[in-house]
Parts: sequence; C-alpha cells; structure tokens
Amino acid sequence: MKYYTIKPTEKLADYVRYFWIFEGSATDNQPYIHRTLANGCPELLFHYQGTFNELINDKFQTSFITGIHGQTSQHRRFITKKEFGIFGAYLYPHAVSVLFGLPAIELTNQLPDLMSILKKSDKHIEEKILGAKDNEQRLSIITHFLEQKVKKFERPEIAFAVKSILNSNGQINIKQLSVNCNLSLRQFERKFKEQTGFNPKLFARIIRFNSTIQKSNLTNSLTEIAYDFGYYDQSHFIQDFKEFSGYNPKTYFSGKANELLYTE
Repeated sequence: MKYYTIKPTEKLADYVRYFWIFEGSATDNQPYIHRTLANGCPELLFHYQGTFNELINDKFQTSFITGIHGQTSQHRRFITKKEFGIFGAYLYPHAVSVLFGLPAIELTNQLPDLMSILKKSDKHIEEKILGAKDNEQRLSIITHFLEQKVKKFERPEIAFAVKSILNSNGQINIKQLSVNCNLSLRQFERKFKEQTGFNPKLFARIIRFNSTIQKSNLTNSLTEIAYDFGYYDQSHFIQDFKEFSGYNPKTYFSGKANELLYTE
C-alpha cells in the first residue's frame, strides 16, 4: 500500500486541506476491505484505477468512480479485489458551497457521483483526471480546475469557526466561539450547519474523535487518551468511538481491528 499527501497552492489553501494519493492491490483470494470513519470534512475522489463496492450488511453495492464522500457522522466499509489507485482532495466543509455551489448540508452522509453535481461545462474534469498519465498531471489538472472556481466566501466567520474547531482538536467552547464570530448562539448554529452540514457541537465531537485516532500516544492507557482529548469519563469516549468507527477503542488501539481504519 502507498499513501501520501500533497499541500495545495496558496490560492486553494482556504478550501483544500490537502490532496492525497492512495494505491494498493488486492485479489479475489485476498480482497482489500477499507473502513472509513466519521469525518467532518468532505472528500473529492477519483478512482483512476480499479473500483470499490460498498459493503452494506455484507452485500455489495456499486460505488462511484468519481464522486464526493460527503462529511459524515457514519462509518462505512468498501471492498475491492483489484489493483487500485485513488486521487483525492480533502476539503474544508465550507468549500462545497464555494467550489460546487451547493450547501454542504445537502452532502451530509451522502456519496453523490461527481457528474450528478457538476455543471455541464465542468463535466470534462472526470475524463481529464482519469485519462491523465500520472498523479503529477492529475494534481496539475485538479488544481487548475479548482482555482478557476474559487471565489470570495460569503461567510468568513464560519470558515474561522471551522478552523478554530480543527485547531483545537474539537475541544472548544461553542458558546464562546459564537461570540467570537459576532453571532448569537442560535444564528451561529444555523449558519454553521448550512455551511458545514453539521451543528457545531456534533462537528466538534467528530473532530475530537478524529484527533484521538491521529494524535494519540499509543503507549497511554484508554483512560489517559480519553483525558488528553477532553472526555470527562471513559464511557463517553467509548460511546463516541463506537458510534463514529464501529469499533471499541480497546480493539482499535490494541491493533486487533480486522480492517484498515483511515482518517485524516
């Protein structure tokens, strides 16, 4: 398996957290099962080699070749039995309205095919990305495409709030954040949900959970991990971990999870 990330250009930095490439192989005898976790940020995906099917109750459901994995509070499983290559753009949630003219809330827990949400004049991007000779060319194509779509974001206070929650690993006072955005709590919650797909408290919970996966000191006990990321007790930590990953944290942190867990 090969996975790496690439920083976006300065022009895209407020909308794209990073680009990523993930390549690997599988066979009929050794299929690859990939589990995605709850994630507060949507991803633009291009499967330039191989395809995945979603596993729902152990039955296959065909997934897209190019599409968006919307910001999600759910975990999902995908399977392939072939060599695969995926080029992705990991977006800030508010980027959806800027780049695609859609309120982010329409993509929450959704997996739309890219062609279904693009304007007719933009649909050439799929053919260009899939037909590119290598990932360097794919990066150049998608960067140019997205830079042409960037425009001023009408809710800078929400972009500020999103980054504040991300930078704090989800450990932030939402009421104080609304004050910092010069909004009443009710206004803040409404506008935040429109632009990110989640109310701010749920978004912060998901980001805090993601942070435990990415940044935990694995030599610590579960109690120490829970404390480090602001959980008041271990039961709340376990509850969130099961809800957002499908695993008990003890199983995951012991290395006994039977599928690859991926989150950024």
